Amino acid sequence: MTALSALVRRDVRIALRVGGGALIGVLFFLTVVVLMPFAIGPDLALLSRLGPAILWLGALLASLLTLDRLFMADHEDGSLDLITMSRTPLELACAAKALAHWLAAGLPLIVATPVLGLLLNLDMVATAAVALTLLAGTPALTFTGMIGAALAVTLHRGGLLMAVLVLPLSIPVLIFGVAASQAVIVGPMTFGAPFSILCALSLVSLVIGPFAAAASLRHGLD
Repeated sequence: MTALSALVRRDVRIALRVGGGALIGVLFFLTVVVLMPFAIGPDLALLSRLGPAILWLGALLASLLTLDRLFMADHEDGSLDLITMSRTPLELACAAKALAHWLAAGLPLIVATPVLGLLLNLDMVATAAVALTLLAGTPALTFTGMIGAALAVTLHRGGLLMAVLVLPLSIPVLIFGVAASQAVIVGPMTFGAPFSILCALSLVSLVIGPFAAAASLRHGLD
């Protein structure tokens, strides 16, 4: 556990440094949300109806933008080989790295959601619902994206492959995240059903993601 906590702290510090990647995702998220009202126009009712989808789409793209550095930096400096050969199970190391990525790149998106919700004419209840769905759903984006990052780490121009692999896996998370948020705003569906499915997707990705990523790394580094 000491090694895993040290790995989490190390990855969080690296991600929060200038050029570490976490700030890029937050700025991209901010840019998408700020530009959307200019593109949609002055229709506040339409903006409020599309607000959850805009926030979720921005969070999804911002997560994809920073996933390529999840293993690539460690592979370039040789740290990934040390992690693979250490006594710590590679599955737990992958889970720790995914947790660090979510803390550095996913959690700031959730913190920024209440402020950005004002730009999309969302009231406090709707903004809280979107933030809650992002809190439940962004771990699924990170842990499923980790599989694509592990597959692409040893490939030339693996970033394109990662996007092709990760986007289809992220679509169910996007669908149920937006559905749960829309249920609070317009109904008629209840909030509980899509939110429960969203939580289930995160739990499934939490279980499967580290094992699939570890298997991909072992195969790619052999």
